[in-house]
Amino acid sequence: MQCKKYYAVMNYFDLYDIPVTLKVDANTIKQKFYALSRKYHPDFFGNENEEAQTEALEKSSLINKAFKTFSSTDETIKYVLQLKGLLQQEEKYNLPSDFLMEVMELNEQINDGLLEFNETKIIDLKSKISNLQIQLYEPVKQIVEHYKEGVTTEEELLQVKTYYFQKKYIDRILSSLNHH
Repeated sequence: MQCKKYYAVMNYFDLYDIPVTLKVDANTIKQKFYALSRKYHPDFFGNENEEAQTEALEKSSLINKAFKTFSSTDETIKYVLQLKGLLQQEEKYNLPSDFLMEVMELNEQINDGLLEFNETKIIDLKSKISNLQIQLYEPVKQIVEHYKEGVTTEEELLQVKTYYFQKKYIDRILSSLNHH
């Protein structure tokens, strides 16, 4: 029997048999994950030949990677952008200058707040950052939440790409602030 090596080219959406989307339904993914995990668990292939065991291991690994990706909207967005050829691995992205200026100002305020050990100022900055995150999401919210394969345009996906990099940048700032 010839073993099909389709898992090497199968994307996560095909594997889980769901439409390509930027925001995956958590309940659907859990159900699909458990069903696929049961079906392809390597323990069930113990009596099979080596090739079938290897395929089950690789498929199981792919199922886990897909679940991890789908469990994070940011990772799902990144994955779809990569699928569409709009995002390269470790890509350096030029963020809009107005965004960078706003973030520079925030960084200065953060440094001042940390130097003064001013708790009130830090809480205020976290609030500003939270508001900025909401502002960044608003223009792409409809695209992310209502993505349709073949309908959503490349231009819209490029807007999501800008949002993705801006959010990553803001998340790093918030993370550094939370560690102080």
